[in-house]
Amino acid sequence: MHLNTLSTLSLLTAAISFGLASTAQAAKPEAPYLSNSEFQQCLDGLKNSSKFRGVDSYTFNNYRPSQPDPSVIQSLNYQPEFQKDVWDYLSALVDKERVEDGIRAKRQWGDTLRQIESRYGVKPEHVLGVWGVESNFGQTLGKKPLFESLATLSCFDRRQSYFQGEFANALKIVQRGDIAPSDMAGSWAGAFGQTQFMPSTFLELAVDFDGDGRRDLVNSVPDALASTANFLDNRGYRTGEPWGYEVRLPDGYWAASDRKNKKSISHWRDQGLTLANGSPLPYDLSSAGLLLPAGKDGPAFLVGKNFDTFYSYNASENYALAIAHLSDLIAREDSSKTDFITAWPTNDPGISRQQAKDIQQALLDAGYDIGEVDGIIGDNTRSAIRQYQTSRGIFPADGRAGQNFYRLITQNSAQGSSSIRPSNPASTDRMGQLIQQRQTATPNVYSSEPSVQRTVQPASNVRYRRVTTSDGSVRLERIN
Repeated sequence: MHLNTLSTLSLLTAAISFGLASTAQAAKPEAPYLSNSEFQQCLDGLKNSSKFRGVDSYTFNNYRPSQPDPSVIQSLNYQPEFQKDVWDYLSALVDKERVEDGIRAKRQWGDTLRQIESRYGVKPEHVLGVWGVESNFGQTLGKKPLFESLATLSCFDRRQSYFQGEFANALKIVQRGDIAPSDMAGSWAGAFGQTQFMPSTFLELAVDFDGDGRRDLVNSVPDALASTANFLDNRGYRTGEPWGYEVRLPDGYWAASDRKNKKSISHWRDQGLTLANGSPLPYDLSSAGLLLPAGKDGPAFLVGKNFDTFYSYNASENYALAIAHLSDLIAREDSSKTDFITAWPTNDPGISRQQAKDIQQALLDAGYDIGEVDGIIGDNTRSAIRQYQTSRGIFPADGRAGQNFYRLITQNSAQGSSSIRPSNPASTDRMGQLIQQRQTATPNVYSSEPSVQRTVQPASNVRYRRVTTSDGSVRLERIN
C-alpha cells in the first residue's frame, strides 16, 4: 500500500494486514462511540472545502456515508505488527503456497509482464513480488467500503487533513469513471485494488494498460501490474539491477545495519563480504547498503536502489525484504525452500499460513472458540493459544504461534484425532532437532506434554461439542 508521506507511512504501515501475529500484543481498544450528528456536520463542511474542489455535488451527495464506521478508528489505534519479529513477519508472507501462486501468475501473465518490462524497465518478478505481498495475487483485496472508511477518518481522530484529501481523491476516481462505486472497497485506511494503491497514488500513477479507456486496478490485472511498475519506475527503479542479495559477513566483522549508507561493491569486497554461499560478490549493483534485520547473527543483505523502491511502497524494511525474497523465489520458480541460507537467530521460527490453519483447527478441536479457520493468527487465536499454554504450564504464555507451538498442538491433536496432521513433516523434523539442541541448555516446556482432552470447558464456562460434517471437516457448536 502506498501512502504519500513518510510520517503517514509510519502511522499506517499496519494497513497491510495479512493477519500477522505479534509476540507482545497490545490490548485492542474498543471501537469508540462516534456521533453521527457531528459526522454529518463535518461532511457538510468538507463538501465546500478546498480539498473537495473538483468533486461535483452529485458525486459527493450520492456517495456520502449515512453514518461513520467506528471500527476504522479502532484499527487506526491498534497496530500490533510493529512488534513482530522479522522471522514471524516473513514466514507468513513468503511461504510455499504464496511462491507457488506467484509461479502460476508468472506463467499466466508472462506476455503482459514482458510488455510491462519493455515499457517501464521493471523486472516481472519484482512486480509479482509487490502483487503477492499486497493482495496475495488478487485474492485478498479488502472488504471495507472506502467512502465510509475515508469519510470517518476525515472527521475523527488523527491525520484528518491527510484522509480528507484521500476521501476527495476516491470520489474523483468514481467521478472520472475509472472504477465502479461498488468496487471501491479495500483496507481500513483506504488502500484498494490488486496492488493496494491509495487514491492519491492512483490519480498520480495508475495507468490504463489493457486499452479499455479505464484505469481499473480492481478488475484489470494488466492495469494493476503496469501501475505498480510505473510506481517503482517513478520512485527511482534501476533497470537491469537486482534488488540486492544475501551475503556472508567475515568472522568477527562488526557493522551497523544501515541500508542508506551505500558503498561500492569493491568496498564490500575489500571488507571481506561474499555472497551467502561463499561466492564473490558480483558487480551488478552500482552501490549497496548493509541490511541486518535481525542483527549480525542473522541473515545479512546488501541492498541497492531497487530495494529502496520496494521500501517506498510502504515504509518497512521487513516489508521490502518480503517483496525482495518472494520475487527471487518466483524468478527461480522454486518453492521447495523458502528460508534464507543463514538461519534466523531463534530456536522457534515462524509458521506458514497452512501451519497457522493447522493450529487453528487443532485449537477448534480442543474446544476453543477461535472462529473461522483462515490461517490468520488474530486476537481470538492468540487468546486461545495463551489459554492452551497456561493449561499446560508453558511460560511465558505469550499467545505466539511459532514452530514449537505448532509441533506441540498438532502432535497432541493427532493423538486424539487422525484429521489433524502437521502440514510440513520436514519442518517438524527440523524443529525436533532445534528443540533437542535447546534442551541441552535449558528445559523445554514444549516437550512431553499430555495429549489434548477431547471434552473441554474453556475458562468462560461456555461448553461446545465437536460436529463432523459430510466432507470430513470438524466444527464446534455451542451447547446452550
